[in-house]
Amino acid sequence: MKHVTAHDISSEPSVRRIIREALREDIGPGDVTTKALVPAGLTASAILWTREPCVIAGVTIAAAVFKTVDPRICVRIHMSDGQAATREGKVMTITGPARGILTAERVALNFIQRLSGIATLTRRYAQMVKPYHTCILDTRKTTPGLRILEKYGVRCGGGTNHRMGLYDMVLIKDNHRFLWAGRGDLDAAIKEARLCYPGIPIEIEVENIEEFIQALRGKPDWIMLDNMSPAMMRRCVKLSHGQCRIEASGGVDLQRVRRIAAAGVDAISVGKLTHSAPAIDLSLEIDFKTSAQCRCER
Repeated sequence: MKHVTAHDISSEPSVRRIIREALREDIGPGDVTTKALVPAGLTASAILWTREPCVIAGVTIAAAVFKTVDPRICVRIHMSDGQAATREGKVMTITGPARGILTAERVALNFIQRLSGIATLTRRYAQMVKPYHTCILDTRKTTPGLRILEKYGVRCGGGTNHRMGLYDMVLIKDNHRFLWAGRGDLDAAIKEARLCYPGIPIEIEVENIEEFIQALRGKPDWIMLDNMSPAMMRRCVKLSHGQCRIEASGGVDLQRVRRIAAAGVDAISVGKLTHSAPAIDLSLEIDFKTSAQCRCER
């Protein structure tokens, strides 16, 4: 687990594939409404606005959507990812063939409204725990196929990415522990995992003080405190003496997150960041022009 600064991920091959699939899903054999009603030679200019305060995420992805539909479209970005926007904030200006702008509009807005919603909710959690220097972590509770984008939205909001998948970190949870039962205590499970994957960080989930003490003996990189009270968390933090980092998880919301951070844990994982963040309300307004010069700043 490490914090990665938000950056332009729109050029990454996996993101390009997601964009192409989203456009293929929406356009199919063609945008029949636009083809029927909008002249082929018409040029237009459009402005993307926020309709509520938010944290922006996904502007370069939205820009890539427009450019994928028609490379002649020019996009001027006014707000960068991670920037706080007020209501009626100008996010970007899009200029070029009107047909391409209309065809790309919904897919572009879907990406940016979803990622901005995640970034906005993440920022709220991050601000709540800032006095305690606690990291806000995401989870694997993401939309299938969109994990790289949704975790990017978390970074834009000031959160930190947990493991990307099942391959980059050992995380021994309750079902793993149940199936391990009878083969040894939790420290034995940690040591077994270390033997199998010596170069990968190891975390184990515990539910009480006894399990925490067992886990400490195995010297994991992280211990996850599952659904513990703040009082139990404080005791675990004291018992650890800095031997490993401690993550709190389970039932975390904005009402509880500050009390959890005050218990002294290093990080708090929040599934709501990606599975329950409401989309941000955005609006694309088009002003058709008989001619428009494509002057683009990227």
